[in-house]
Amino acid sequence: IERPQNLLHQFREKHYFDSHNVFEGLKIITWGLFKKLVVADRLALYVNGAYNNIDQQDGATLTLATIFFSFQIYCDFSAYSDIAIGSARVLGFDLMTNFRRPVFAKSTSEFWGRWHISLSTWFKDYLYFPMGGSKVSVPRWYFNLMIVFLISGLWHGANWTYVIWGAINGFYLVFAIITKKYRDKFNTITGITKNRGIYITVQVVSTFLLISFSRIFFRAKSVEDAFKVINKILNFSGSIFKDGSAIVLYCFFAIFILLAIEFKKEFYPGVFTFSHNRNFWVRTSYYSLLIIIIVLVGVFDGGQFIYFQF
Repeated sequence: IERPQNLLHQFREKHYFDSHNVFEGLKIITWGLFKKLVVADRLALYVNGAYNNIDQQDGATLTLATIFFSFQIYCDFSAYSDIAIGSARVLGFDLMTNFRRPVFAKSTSEFWGRWHISLSTWFKDYLYFPMGGSKVSVPRWYFNLMIVFLISGLWHGANWTYVIWGAINGFYLVFAIITKKYRDKFNTITGITKNRGIYITVQVVSTFLLISFSRIFFRAKSVEDAFKVINKILNFSGSIFKDGSAIVLYCFFAIFILLAIEFKKEFYPGVFTFSHNRNFWVRTSYYSLLIIIIVLVGVFDGGQFIYFQF
């Protein structure tokens, strides 16, 4: 969802072949294909098996499926954007960044600043700010936040599951604002902020779990199914290897590679890089390895992008 002031003038400009744009675009496309074929579609095999047969699952498999779904939907959505951005770059067009490693968000507010950025900013500009944004009374501010997320839920589909998903995420933001001073006081008393590594880890993991919980409603076919999943997760039992160890190990392998690469980009951006290394052979080896992994581990069953349903 691109801004007209960024895109329209590019249609009027003449674009010439540029090898730099071509190679940069192909790099972005390759990373998008990795996220789609190796991570998202591989995880989908486990997630679909669990969520399409909830009654036959136990708490362990549904917990893992819910966590896997968070990685699946991120990789599926962002891969869709990467392939579009990369294809545009090959043709000489520059599109805005749409995802900025949301798995490392330290709060739900920060998460929505990193997730589907073009859509989030659209809702801010055309719904949140016209209603007054945060420059209104406190109750009205909370109301504005809830309305934006309720409507974003409806935007995904006329289903109560999406409305509840939106309401949960709106509640997260409102609750965070209400409890900020208490959380700050707690952090000061406990001294948890003194150890930055542990503090950031707690924030990232907490945010990931909160977002993953809300996505139970996003993924479930009905509200009834969503509450079944929650009930089974709370009454945790069973084994994550119920549906076979091979598929679980493949999924963990895919997630590990994704997180390793994105962790480096997030926390050590200025340190040694493979994708844009000055050495031709380092760059070539990196992308050759990605392509080999795509071919060997990728799922090539013609699976559609999740975003096609919206």
